[in-house]
Formats: sequence, structure tokens, C-alpha cells
Amino acid sequence: MEKQKSSGEEDGSLETGLLHTWKGYSYSTTPERVLLSRPVLQAALGARHGVLLVEGGQVYSFGELPWKQNQATSVATEPVLEAVLSEQRVVFVAAGSAHSGVVTEDGGVHMWGDNSHGQCGLLGLSVIPNPTPVGVVDSETTPSQSVKILEMACGDQHTLALSTKHEVWAWGSGCQLGLNTSTFPVWKPQKVECLAGKHVLQVDCGASHSLALVRCPPSPQESRKPLVDKCGHCHQLLYTMTDKEDHVIISDGHHCPLGVEVDSAEAKSDPDQGSLSKQGRNSPESSTFSQITKSLTSSTNPASTTPPSSTPATECQHQSLASSQEPGEPAMKDSGGLGGPAINGEVCVEASETTTLEPDCCKASGLKSSPYPDEQAVKAYLKRLSDHSLVEHSAKTSSTLHSAQLSSDPAVCFPSEPFIPVAQSVTPMGSALNNLVASCASAVGERVASTYEALSLRKVIGYWVPGEGRERVEERLLLEEPMQGKKSSSLGDIREEEAELSRRLSLPGLLSQVSPRLLRRTSRTRGRPVPLTSGGISESDAHLPSLQTEVWSWGRGQEGQLGHGDLLPRPQPVCIKSLNGKEVLRVAAGASHSLALTTQSQVFSWGCNTSGQLGHMESPTNFPHLTKLSEGIRVWDIGAGQQHTLLLADGDCIQPILYYSGKQVKEEPEQTAEEQTGKYTQQPVLLPFCMNLGYVSSVCTGGQTCAALADRNVMGFKSSLHELAAAERKYYCKLSNIKNLLLQPLLKLDSLSSALGQSSGLLQNLIGRLGRLSQLTGQNSASLTSFLRRSRDIRGLVLLDDAHLFLDTYSEYCSAVGDFLVMGGFQALVKPCQDVFGKGAEVVQRLSECSEEGLALADILAHLFYLPIKHLHEYGRLLLKLATCYDMSSVDYQKLQDACSKYESMALHLKRRRKEAEYTLHFWKSFPGKMTDSLRKASRRLVCESSNKALTLQNAGRFSVNWFMLFNDALVHAQGMVPYKSFFSTHHVFPLATLWVEPISEDNTGLYGLKLTSPEESFTLLASSSAEKAKWLRSINQAVEQALSGLGHDGIPPSTGLTQRADPPISRTASYTFYKDSRLKEATYEGRWVSGKPHGRGVVKWPDGRMYTGAFKNGLEEGFGDYVVPNKNQNTCDHYQGQWKDGKMHGFGTFRYASGEVYEGSFQDNMRHGHGMLRSGKLNSTSPSVFIGQWQYDKKSGYGVFDDITRGEKYMGMWSDDQRQGNGVVVTQFGLYYEGAFSNNKMMGTGVLLSEDDTTFEGEFSEDWTLNGKGVLTMPNGDYIEGSFNGVWGTGLKISGSYYKPSLYDSDKDKTHSLKLGRLAVHSEEKWKAVFVECWDRLGCDSPGQGETSTAWDNIAIALTVNRRQQQDSPELLSRSHHKTLESLEFIPQHVGPVTLEVYHTIRRYLVKACDTPLHPLGRLVETLVSVYRMTYVGVGANRRLLPQAVNEIQSYLSRIFQLVRFLFPDLPDEGGSLAEPRKEKTDTDTTGKLLESPKPGCVVSSSALLLPVLLPRLYPPLFTLYALDKEKEDDVYWECVIRLNKQPDLALLAFLGVQQKFWPVTVTLHGEKQQVLSSTKDACFASAVETLQQISTTFTPSDKLQVIQLTFEEITQEVLALLKQDFLWSMDDLFPVFLFVVLRARIRNLGSEVSLIEDLMDPCVQHGEHGIMFTTLKACYYQIQHEKVT
Repeated sequence: MEKQKSSGEEDGSLETGLLHTWKGYSYSTTPERVLLSRPVLQAALGARHGVLLVEGGQVYSFGELPWKQNQATSVATEPVLEAVLSEQRVVFVAAGSAHSGVVTEDGGVHMWGDNSHGQCGLLGLSVIPNPTPVGVVDSETTPSQSVKILEMACGDQHTLALSTKHEVWAWGSGCQLGLNTSTFPVWKPQKVECLAGKHVLQVDCGASHSLALVRCPPSPQESRKPLVDKCGHCHQLLYTMTDKEDHVIISDGHHCPLGVEVDSAEAKSDPDQGSLSKQGRNSPESSTFSQITKSLTSSTNPASTTPPSSTPATECQHQSLASSQEPGEPAMKDSGGLGGPAINGEVCVEASETTTLEPDCCKASGLKSSPYPDEQAVKAYLKRLSDHSLVEHSAKTSSTLHSAQLSSDPAVCFPSEPFIPVAQSVTPMGSALNNLVASCASAVGERVASTYEALSLRKVIGYWVPGEGRERVEERLLLEEPMQGKKSSSLGDIREEEAELSRRLSLPGLLSQVSPRLLRRTSRTRGRPVPLTSGGISESDAHLPSLQTEVWSWGRGQEGQLGHGDLLPRPQPVCIKSLNGKEVLRVAAGASHSLALTTQSQVFSWGCNTSGQLGHMESPTNFPHLTKLSEGIRVWDIGAGQQHTLLLADGDCIQPILYYSGKQVKEEPEQTAEEQTGKYTQQPVLLPFCMNLGYVSSVCTGGQTCAALADRNVMGFKSSLHELAAAERKYYCKLSNIKNLLLQPLLKLDSLSSALGQSSGLLQNLIGRLGRLSQLTGQNSASLTSFLRRSRDIRGLVLLDDAHLFLDTYSEYCSAVGDFLVMGGFQALVKPCQDVFGKGAEVVQRLSECSEEGLALADILAHLFYLPIKHLHEYGRLLLKLATCYDMSSVDYQKLQDACSKYESMALHLKRRRKEAEYTLHFWKSFPGKMTDSLRKASRRLVCESSNKALTLQNAGRFSVNWFMLFNDALVHAQGMVPYKSFFSTHHVFPLATLWVEPISEDNTGLYGLKLTSPEESFTLLASSSAEKAKWLRSINQAVEQALSGLGHDGIPPSTGLTQRADPPISRTASYTFYKDSRLKEATYEGRWVSGKPHGRGVVKWPDGRMYTGAFKNGLEEGFGDYVVPNKNQNTCDHYQGQWKDGKMHGFGTFRYASGEVYEGSFQDNMRHGHGMLRSGKLNSTSPSVFIGQWQYDKKSGYGVFDDITRGEKYMGMWSDDQRQGNGVVVTQFGLYYEGAFSNNKMMGTGVLLSEDDTTFEGEFSEDWTLNGKGVLTMPNGDYIEGSFNGVWGTGLKISGSYYKPSLYDSDKDKTHSLKLGRLAVHSEEKWKAVFVECWDRLGCDSPGQGETSTAWDNIAIALTVNRRQQQDSPELLSRSHHKTLESLEFIPQHVGPVTLEVYHTIRRYLVKACDTPLHPLGRLVETLVSVYRMTYVGVGANRRLLPQAVNEIQSYLSRIFQLVRFLFPDLPDEGGSLAEPRKEKTDTDTTGKLLESPKPGCVVSSSALLLPVLLPRLYPPLFTLYALDKEKEDDVYWECVIRLNKQPDLALLAFLGVQQKFWPVTVTLHGEKQQVLSSTKDACFASAVETLQQISTTFTPSDKLQVIQLTFEEITQEVLALLKQDFLWSMDDLFPVFLFVVLRARIRNLGSEVSLIEDLMDPCVQHGEHGIMFTTLKACYYQIQHEKVT
């Protein structure tokens, strides 16, 4: 090529993207540089041509281009621009044997070159000269959508494309397409259905085969990814389980000698049946058959898609089945499966079979939230499944629990793969499973491993049962699970079951599916578990590449290039199982060989090896083997050509090196003898010229050519980046070695668990954390490798973007190592290590890289496990090196600098933590006495201790020895006697979270003292010097601060950016269990503290089940709290919610007793005291009795109302000592009414008794309803008997006395006699005193009216604030309007001087709002009064004889509330007083204007005008009912008359009532039209006045009702004025008949009750004004109507 020159020459123009090409590997080979003006981003090589993508998205071709018609020769010696693509921005290029393709930025595909087999995807043309768009269309969607492509690959006769949805599309010819078709060529791109729903990461094409790298689907139930493990020899994931008497030994299974992974010892049973026969399992002959059916089984195998962790698990299980065979037999891995006919040596699978188990597996990792993207397919699939368990299985995707093979007593059980630290709970499983796991924890380890799922529960138990031979377990497996209808290999079956079991175990109804017998058997304990690796970091958080990958291959396999252990073709993609768990990062397909690059920088190769292109001489080559590379060579990019392989690797220096294996290409005639003999390589050889190329970032091969893309090391940036990536790759290999060479052999040791004792759980945790660290490192290494290929700057560097992830993982790992160290774990590991690795344990020595001579093995082990901490320094160093490539003012420099300091400070922090752990271990070794066992904890670290007598207890006894040890979670005080220094008799542990320390000033005493306070003790420590005092003070404060921040174990990691405070806060949140305090003994308090006392919100739980939740003050309950006391007898709880003071119930609260009673009211000193209501009865709906009233010291005392619902009686009167005592009233549901004296809970003394028919007895009583003594019995007709009575009312009475029949003239005397009701009832002023006293108390007054107004307002403000704060905890209680009310109440009405009308209105508005919310003391008072009033006068209390008392009670409320209002507003005039006149004249006229409507109470202050509008609407229903009952007879007479008179038309009625004719309306307006009043017109005259009057029933207060009457008069006047068209004045004679007409037409049902209510509660100052006259008129109308006679 003219425009190419040898790589030795320098070309200054370009610094990145330099492309070098060459052929072969001889010393004389010199790469040539392809000269282009722009950097090359990617190169692709075909058999004889190449395609280049340069910066800017342009594409060049070079080499032999026979499809270019316009060129003179078809060979382009220099790169030719593909001008057709100049409009497009290309992002990816690919080259096949003789065709090329590109992907554009918008996901489009363009192809050109040879199309004779349809490989360009364009119909009808055999050659495509220039790039032409190819449509990739998904016809399954409606409407059809074009598919966006990410990248593509080209073979000889086919092309593959990877879509943005990570699905594969294929076109061209041959079975390498993987499509369900035998018709070729396929012109139109079609989806490879077998990989649909999988997440494909990369595709590559060989000449006649295809490879795909697929990400294993994550389990939906598992956020943390598991990490895959390797066997130490062939790096394959195989363990076998062998039965050894009563336990199972798990050992490494090896199938490299076979070279082929014999996929299944196929059962020769009916293909549809799929059940396994015992013979098929164990017979050697079946293995040959398995080779033929291999392709079929794997192609329909769902297993290949199950989550990564289950793969190792199931392989183990198959190995375990196989391992019990005869010694000479080869181990059969997969058992059971499906036999099928072989067609021409090539097994083709029908589509129907493929899909039988496909929907589940192929679509498991869809992008939608549903586990399956294609719901239809799933439904169809479910229908086809006959096995119910499979239906359960497919309802959710498989949960990836990790495999824990179980072994028994001294046994070690190690999950083959992932496992997780004990601290983490992993899968959300049903409680039944949790119990199962707990009971088997000793055998199963922390994680419920996938053995669980792999075998349905019974099988798991089969593995656990001691003494049962392997054969019997196998038999049971065979007999119990006939796998009907499952067309797949047994690996698939067991995978199915494993998923199915996890499903079962996670279902709530687990126990119903597992027999108790099985559960009993599973609960036998076993030896402790030790796992091996952990689930990794959740990848979604970290934007890290997945390590859980599988390699799938399909196409022709005659050279073994498919890697399935045979030479058969595969028309459908099949998973190469031996690569599962190998963490493959990249695949490459040569003409007839294949390569896979792993995260551990190893290369597996398989296929044609005629030229040594596999890099090893192993056979057979139809199975992946490792390429032979010398130790320390880590490969990170691969290329596969026609007969050669190119590897890009890390060597000893930073610059990458190249290795070549395969055919030597002869170009020059004169060859030396040496070169001619070496026609091909036996193993990869180093290309000597690679150091001249610069920093190679990627390689590619094609035909016989090799190409490398290199960058120059500008500013040292590239070398730093390469060094970082190489360091990470090296480090990951190191971690893998630790796991493979050290941990795996150790974990197979039987005696490990017994040797470690209690530390085995810690080792489990340690290995789990190491696994997570290793996983993260592997992912970062993979990320950095891909970063090298594409990156020009540091954007997207995971170490920077997700630094927190690395720092947290390292911190957790360091804690795990420290815990293991502190508990002497490394010492315990020494013997097992010597047992496994021999006395010197050279493996450990070698791995630990320890340079010191003569170290103990325990120290070497500790050194080894602390190695990763050093790697943090490496991160810091390399990031700093990268930073130096940037300008110091740039953002990138700052970013790198920050990250560097984070890693460095974390490294120092972890180093400090290591020292603490070592110091603590040393301390425990030398610690005297038996206290070690109780005090030694894994997470506990020693901060300092006083063995040097630096700290002593003040006032200690002469012979006592005190020793103080400060740990990171507690201060321990040990005491002993002088002669026995090594024996401390007692010790006490003070948790740091509840420890307060303060220095005592040295001025007066000269002593260096520290005062320590804990919840139940406080003591003084004396230090020997001020320096010691300062040291201990600082240490204790620091330790307390860390304990409080939750970082007690780790200290404050630098990454959090937290700074250490000088002193921990006095107020803090902590938990503490009391051991002394008599009241709180053994109770646990959790909540806020201040200086050693609970203070603030908290929870106390007593061992007997009592629990208090609420506020504390100085160690005692104070404020609002919730207290529950279990009641053993009732089997429920007493429950108090309310106010507390000084540790006792005090204030308002609700107590729900276990008996079903509920008390709501005031408490004092844990007793009911004050006003309260007690409901008795099991259910609220049928509460047999309710008491509301006053309590004193837990007894009813004072006025109260008792409603005995079962007897239908209500008592309203005085109480003393829980008994009725004093005056009272009883009413019954049968209408009886008694008022009089009570004594000892009985009617005793003078009383009055009335029955429903007005029969009255007045005299002496001795028992309830029992007359005994003198009295008068009056009949309803007035007759009465006077004398001595004896007997129970309602039964026969014994009477001795005189009978009187009064004459007519005595009737007046009788009336006065009967009106004396209420004399013997409790006076209304005496009622509900407690309610008012409590209100005064809330305002801060000891007795009514005594106290400071300002104090009262302060208390109101406090009450509102406190109540609002409480309500904020449950905001749903407050409506928006309520919030506004509360806000407006924050403003107190202010005024100076006498109260004017304006101020009066302000006060009135304030009162309305205050009474509107129960959070205000006045509102609380009103609410309580309303409830007691309703309680009294509703139900049985609705007795007409109670009306006078009900009215008096309201009036007493008014006067008593008015007293409160005058206390709050002292300037307000007294009842009946006048308001001050306003000063300004303007307001003067306003006021008089307002008062023209007089005599409304404008100027006079009255309690009813101020308070009735607030009170009466709430009390109206019970009150009006009483009025209606009282006026019932009169109202009936009135109503009958109203009904009768209303039958008359308007004019007739006007005439009848004597209305003067001049007032008769002539026309009326009806519906907006004027109409003549005819003799038949009805309900039309004075209609507006009638409507107005009807509103009297909708108002509550007398003043509102009077207002309605006034408006009615005005309406009448308006109408008459319109009629007469002149002014006139009413005379009562004219007005009365008209008004009477309106009243009749208004048809007000209870007019008598309305009239009486107005009369009783009318404001006295209104009675003689205009309103008074109008009211009198209405009253007169009422009486007139009653006595009206229709003539």
C-alpha cells in the first residue's frame, strides 16, 4: 500500500486511533500503518478486505473490493471513502468474507458486497456495489416497527445484528442463522426466536457458525447478584457429593479428561414421558446416545437461561448423582432427558418443541416490569403444562437462591457458589420457610441455597437424611417426580423444579404443602455451615457490566467450533454449559474456531486446531480448553481470523503486548530454515514488534490479516489509564486465586466447622464479603477494559462515579476480617490449613506475598486477608497519576483529586481499624479470669483500658481493685480483691449510648476527676494525671459519639464527610434495659434521653407485656402517652391513652378496660378524678349502662347522669362514694318521673312521683319506687287522697287516708300544687360544676374568677400550640377550615379602654371561632357541655316533665360561660350593661343607623345575645324535642284547625278571618306572570310573607326567630303598600287578621313549641320593644287558631 509505512516511522499528526496491520508472526514481520487523516475508531477485517470507521462517523474500505464496478482494479491499495455513507453518521462497522455492513447513529443498517446467499439482506441482487439500507422490521408488533440496531457481525454467508433491545436478528443462508427454517437464503432479517427475551451482549460470526454472549437473567427476588466460582484445576464449576456413612462429602468433579461435557446419560424412555429410568441413569451404553441427542436436549433446554447461581448448583447435583457409580465409569453429568430421531446425523428441532419450555426461559429478562414480555406466549405455555407445579413455577420467574450442599456433623457444608454474609437476609420468603431454615441453620448456612429449589422439598430432605444410601436417594428422585410432559434435558427439569420449589417456599401456604413429618425430619440439626462466595453488588446501581454470562453457539459444528463436545450441527442457539460461570466477557469467531475471553483474563478456545490457532495442543478440540499462556500473562482483547488467533495482553510492563497463535503466513520468498520449520505455533507466541506500536487499545483479525489500534501516550494519560486497568485485572486474578487455591480446598475439609467452633459463622461472613469485593473488582476490571477500547477522557469511570460503592464494600470487608481476627479465627484456621496444605502451608505463604521471615501461620493468614486494603492505596496512586495528565484548574482534575483523597483516607481509616482489631486480639489473649467469654464479641474493639492504674474509682475500698475497659460499644468496670489480681469477681457493662461523661473542675479539689452518669448509676473516676484525664475524656466522648452515630464498629469512615464532634450531645436517642430501678426493673426504654434520664418521646416495654409509648420528662412519663397492660384473666389488655404527669395518669385521657368498659375523662394520680364518662358493656352497640359526671378518687361523687339501658331508667342527680346520695331525678322509658331524695343508692325520703297520665304522688319513699309513709296521691281529674301509703308503685298500694273531690273553685289551688316540679331536683347551678372547674383550671385559676387574665391567655396559647402539635402527628383529624380557625385564634382581640360596639363584635367573632374547635379551652368546654346535655335529655331523658330543667340548665350554662368571657375580657360590661359610645361622629351615625331596627340588642350586653348563637344550635335537637312533647296536645288542636282552614281558597279565608277588603290583593305574581285573584285562587295571596314565616323552623336562636317574624311583617307591609299605593300606618285591628292569614297559610307544624322556646329564651331586653310586640302578635295568632270556630 503506497500510503502505508512501517510502524517504526513516526507520524506527528495523530495521537490516537493509529491502525497497524500485518500477517503472520515471524521476526521479520513489520506492521504497516494505514494512513488516514483522522483517528480510526474501529476496524473490521474480512477474508481479503477491511472496513474502517474513523472519527466523525465516516467509513473507508481497503483490500480486494470486487463488487466496486467503477474501479479499474478491484484491489484498493489505499483506503477508499464510502461516499454513499457521507450523509450518515456511522457508529459500528463489520466485515464478512466478502461483504460488509455498518450501523448508523439512528440504529439503521447499510450493507454492500457479495449477496449471492442473501447475506446483505437485499432481494434479487447477487452483488451490492455500494452501501444500501437494509430494513430490519419487527412484523410481530402491530403496526410493524423498525428495529434499531446496536452492532452487527458478518460471516461467510450470513449476517447477525444485535438490536437495542438486545435481541438477535439474522439473514443469509445456512443453519448458522439459528432460525426455524430450512428454506435459504433468508433475504429479510428475522428474529432469532430462541434468544428472544434474553439479554444478548455481543454476537460474532465464524465462516459457518455463530456465537452470542448472553447475560444471565437476574432473579426477580434477588437484588444482589451472585458471583460464580471456579474449580482449582480446570476452572470449571463442578462439585460432586458422595455419601459417606451418615454425611455427604462434597468434592471437586473433573471432566477435562473426557474433553466433552457429556450432557446427559439419556433415558431411553418414551420421548413424551420424559421420566428417568434407573438404568438410563447408570448404564454406560447410554452415553453414546447422549452425544447424538446432545443438540436436541440443549436446544430445548430452559436451564441455560436460568439465573447464574443455579447453574453451578444443578451441575453439582448431577455430579453428585453420578459420583456414586462404579469407579471405572465416566461421571455422567446430566441425567435423564429426551430421546429423538436423528435426521442425517443432524438433529433438527421442531419449532413446537422448542417453544414448549421456551417462553419461560427465553423471556425471563424482558425489559418490562412483567417477567415475560410476551404475555400471550406465556399463557399458551401455561395451558400446555400438565404439571401443576410448573404452573406455579412460571407464575413468577425463578428465584435465585444459592446452592448449599449439606453435610452432617463434623461436616462442612459449602454452597457451590454464591452465598451471602450472615448479616443479610436475602429472599423474602414465607415464614414457614424461615422456620425451616432456622431449624436447619446449622446445616444450611445463612442463605437458603438453590439446592432447596433444585430439588422439590422432599428431595432436599433426601439429601439430608443420614444413613440413606445414594442409590436410595436416586430411587426416590426417580419414583417421586415423574416429569411428565417436560421436553427438556434433566438439567432443565431440575432447574424447573428448583424454580418451582423456590416458588413453593415463597408462597404463604407453604405448610399446607409440606407434611409435618417432613418438617420434623428437616429440623434435625447439623454441623455449622461455611459458604464460599457471595452475591455481588446490585449491578443496576453501579452501571457495571454483568459477569454472569453464558455463551451460546449454533451453526455447523464439523470442526467442533460449537464447543458442545461433538461435531454435530445445531440449527438453534444452544448454551455451551462448560462456560457457564466462567464470567465470559467477550467472544470471537474465526473461520472454524471460537474464542471466549473471561474476566479473569483467560482465553478458552475450541474448534479447528490444524494451524495451532487454539493456542494449546489439548484434545478433543470440540470442547473449550484454556489457551496455554505463561503465568502472569493476562489477556484482555481477542481476535480470531481464518487460521490464527491474536491476543492482546498485560505483560510485565505497563504497555500492552500481543500474542499470536496459528498459521505462519509466507509472503517473502527467502525464508530462513528456522522459519520454514515452524509452519504454525504450538502455543501463543509473543510478537516482538508490539512494543513499537504504542498503547494498543484493541485488536481485530480477518482472513490472514491482523490489525491493532493503538494510541500514543500523550501527557502520560494513556499509560496511566492502561496501568489502572492492568492493575485491576491483576488484582481480580489475585482475589480469584485466594478463593480457588485457598478457600475452596479449605471448605472441603470435614473438620473445618469443628476446628473453627463459634467462628465458623464469622468465616462465612468473611468469605461472603470477600465474594462481594471480588465481584465488584471483576466488574470494575471488565468496565475498565471496555473503557480502554473507547475512551478519550475519564467520563464514565466507575471508580469516580460510584466511589461510594467501592468504599462501602471495602469497609464492610474490613469489618468482617476484623471480626474474624478478634475472635481468634485466624488462629483457629491454622490447623485446617496445615491439614490441607501441609505443615509449611506454602500455598498460603505464596498467596500472602509476605516478605517477613518467621511469621506465625495465623499472622500470615491475617496478612493475606488484609491484602485488599492495600489495593485502596493503589487506587489512590493511579487516580493521582491520571490527575497529573490534566490542567490543575480543570473539573476533571478536581474530580480525580477528590476521588484519590477519598480512597487514600479510606485506606488509612481501614489501616487504623486493623490496628484496633489487632490490639483487641492481643488484649483478649492476655485478659485474666473467666470474663473473656461473656465480654468477647466479634464487633467489640478495645479503645483503652486502665491496667496501668491510670484510672481509679473514687471512694473505693482499700482492698478492692477496679479495672476500667473502654470498648467501642461499652465501658466495662471490673472489680476484684487485691490478693487475686487475676480474678475479678464482678464486672458491670455500661452501654456507651447511655453514658454521659463530664470533667470535674480541678480548682477546689486538686483531683483529676471525671463524672460518669448512666441511667441508674453515677460515679466519679479519678485519673492519675491531667494528661490521663484528658485522654480518657476524649476517648470516652469519641466512643460515645461513634456508638450514637451507629458507626461504633467501624468508626466514622472518611467517605461520609462527617467530622468528629468534640463532645457527644447531652440529648440523644438510645435504648437501655433497666436492672435496678424498682418501677422500671427489667424494662427496656427506647427513645430520647437527656443526661441519663429519659426525656422526650420514647417507648418502655416491661417483661410482663406492659408497654408505655409517649412523652417523658426527667425520667418520668409526662405529657401525652399510650399505656397498655395485658390482662391475663380477660385475655386482652387494659389500654390508656391520655395525659401523664410525674409518671402517673393525670389530665384528660381514655381508658379502655379489658372488661370492655371505657372511661373517657379526667385523671389524677392514676385515678379517675374530675369530669368523665364511663361506658359499661362488652360492645358499644349494646352498652348496658353509661355514666357521665363527676368523679373523686376513682369514685362517682358530685352531680352525674346514669343511664341504665337494660332497665330503661335514667338518673340525674347527686352521687357520693359510687352511690346515689342527695337530690335527684329518675325518668323511665314507661314515662314515670320521680324527683326527690336518695340515700344509699335508693329513693329514700321525700319525693314526687308522676306517671304518664299525670297521676301524682308526693310523700315519703323508702326504696326504689316504694311508697312508705305520709303523702298525697292526686288523680289526673284533680281528685286526691291524703294519708299514709305503703307498697311498690304499679302494684297494689296499701292506703289509709281521706279521699277528696275538689269543687270547681279549688282548681286554682291545684294548678299551683302541680307546678312545683323541679323543687327537689338538683339546682341547675349545681350541675356539671366539675366541667367548669376544669375549664377554669386550664386557664390557670384555682377557683372560678380567681386568677390573672394574662396567665389565662398564656395558657390558651400553650393549649392551642400543644394540641396542634399533637394533631400534626395525625393530620387527617384536621380539616382545612379547622386549620384556618386555629390560625385565626392565634390573634387575641386587643383593645384599650371601654368596649365599643366594634370591639364587642370582634369579641363575638373570636368566641364563635374559639367555641368551634375543641383545641381551645372554651371550645373544649362547649363540646363537653353539649355532650352532657345530649346525654341527659336524649333517649329515656326525652321526658316532657324535664323541659323546665332543660331550659334552666341552658340558662345556667350561659351565665357561667359569660363569667368566663368576662374574666378573659375584663372590660366587657356585666349582664344588661350598656356598651360605650364610640368616639368618632362618623361611627356614631353608623351605630344609630344600625340601631334603627331596634330594639335589637345593639347597645346592651347580654349573655344570651353573645353566647346563644354558639350554644343553642348544638343543643337544639334535644331541647326542641322536649318542647314538642310538652306542647303535644295543644299543637294537635292547633294543627287540626290549620288543616281544616287551609282547605279554603284565599278570598274565602280572608273574608272568614275578617280582613278588610282594601287589603285583599287584586293581582298576584306567579312564576313571573301577573294573574288576577279569582274566587278559586289558593295559596297565592301574601305568598312571599308566608314563605318568609316558614323559615322560622330553620333557625335556632330566639333572636333569629324574631328576625324572621319581623321580616314577615315587612313583607306583608310591602305587599299592602303596593296595593294601596300610599303610606299608611297599621293598627293592630287591621294587622292581626292579615297576619293570622299568613300564619295559617305558613302551616308551621310545631308552632306552639316555637312560641314557647322564644318565650323562654328570649333576651329580656327585647321583651318591650318592637320585637316583643311582634312576638306577642304571633302568640296571639297561635291561641286564636286553637280556639277558632268555623261558622
